[in-house]
Amino acid sequence: MTRRTLFTLPALGLAATPKLNPVRLGGPIFLDSEDPEALAREHKRLGYAAAYCPKVTLQDKERIQAIRSAFQKQGVVISEVGAWVNLLDPDSEKRTKNFTYVAERLALADAVGTLCCVDIAGSYNEKVWYGPHVKNLSKEFFDATVETSRKLIDQVKPSRTKYTVEMMGWNIPDGPDSYLDLIRAIDRKAFGVHIDICNGVNSPRRFYQNADFIRECFSKLGPHIVSCHAKDLEWVPEMNMHFVEVIPGRGSMDYKAYLEEVAKLPHQPPLMLEHLKGAAQYDEGRLHIRKVGDANHIPFA
Repeated sequence: MTRRTLFTLPALGLAATPKLNPVRLGGPIFLDSEDPEALAREHKRLGYAAAYCPKVTLQDKERIQAIRSAFQKQGVVISEVGAWVNLLDPDSEKRTKNFTYVAERLALADAVGTLCCVDIAGSYNEKVWYGPHVKNLSKEFFDATVETSRKLIDQVKPSRTKYTVEMMGWNIPDGPDSYLDLIRAIDRKAFGVHIDICNGVNSPRRFYQNADFIRECFSKLGPHIVSCHAKDLEWVPEMNMHFVEVIPGRGSMDYKAYLEEVAKLPHQPPLMLEHLKGAAQYDEGRLHIRKVGDANHIPFA
């Protein structure tokens, strides 16, 4: 009888398949109630594991505690407090007022325990608070954003939340590299990354190759990402570029790539639907994202 020798094949250098963590999908809800318990249950009913912060003021300590308790009870993380104003407004009086507002929103985010407070870096546009301007990609803009972000963080001293700015196609940060430059320059632990892939699609190359752009953003920024926005883009044919935000599934964004990259992050940043109109559109977007995830064995929380 011949004895066979068992042996193992040499490693072929194939990368191990990364673990996919459950994606915390979230979005607005349309329940006519101010009760934190009812709001948290409605998120759970819709299959959401993440939420935007319910309406509350920094002074309402009891409601803040009630919100924290209700959403923790349902296992729904509160992703963000929005602070949508122009921190670089050319009008100094408006700029000061806006800074005070964002500082209060950052303090509220920390009190509630949300993952982040999010704004855009700002704009030098005099008419549209988020609009384009020739100096929005300048060193002056970059330095002003660094100064303002440091000042906000140093004044509020958040311990449970991060201050973040969204990418914009015509403002800094306009991609992962300029976001990394901001992270290094601001040099504060309380400064994090908010990802909105559609906001960063500002060229045909990024539109056509958006899966590569998604992977680049997560590869370079992954550990810093605290929350993400979910929407879609359609290219409307004209004599120049015209990208339009649409319901997820009606555009060209690669949601398989987006969900995979979110799911690879062990700290599970939420993916939050936004900029849609009414419950029906949010239902359509939510169901599309879940369908893509289910088809590609990407779990949801």
